Amino acid sequence: MASREEPAYNPPMSTLAIIALILATVAAMEGVAWASHKYIMHGFGWAWHRDHHEPHEKMLEKNDLFGLVGAAMSISMFVVGSPMIMEAGAWEPGTWIGLGILFYGIIYTLVHDGLVHQRYFRWVPRRGYAKRLVQAHKLHHATIGKEGGVSFGFVLARDPAKLKAELKAQREAGIAVVREALAD
Repeated sequence: MASREEPAYNPPMSTLAIIALILATVAAMEGVAWASHKYIMHGFGWAWHRDHHEPHEKMLEKNDLFGLVGAAMSISMFVVGSPMIMEAGAWEPGTWIGLGILFYGIIYTLVHDGLVHQRYFRWVPRRGYAKRLVQAHKLHHATIGKEGGVSFGFVLARDPAKLKAELKAQREAGIAVVREALAD
């Protein structure tokens, strides 16, 4: 009778390692979001993203489908980390990466959809970083169409004066079509 080899024991991650992995994942997700926004949403994914850049009165947008993609990434990592699903093949860091992706999704929803686009609550910041976030994203929406643009991140915002200068340079170079309000 052949003997079955027992799977190697992997000790659980320390609390410090778990917290570090969750925070690192949240930070990394801003980079993933920036690249996805610039190269996917303003590239081959424009069909889903276009309605987000156009005025409308709808409660939902096709653009919201990207949130489902983020949710699928998080759920996939929870599955990879789950001993209930993966049994001995579970990879514990997957659970914490999934949680970091989930936390970024919550932050994105509150900051981008809530604060910037006022989908859930009405509050216009008058100063501080929240004002900078709103200004930076409004400048992102200053372009018409998918070409050009600035401020593709959702939580980190550059100086609005620098973004305006960058938009002006893009307009002058023929890279971006800028809405009339910012054309001057």
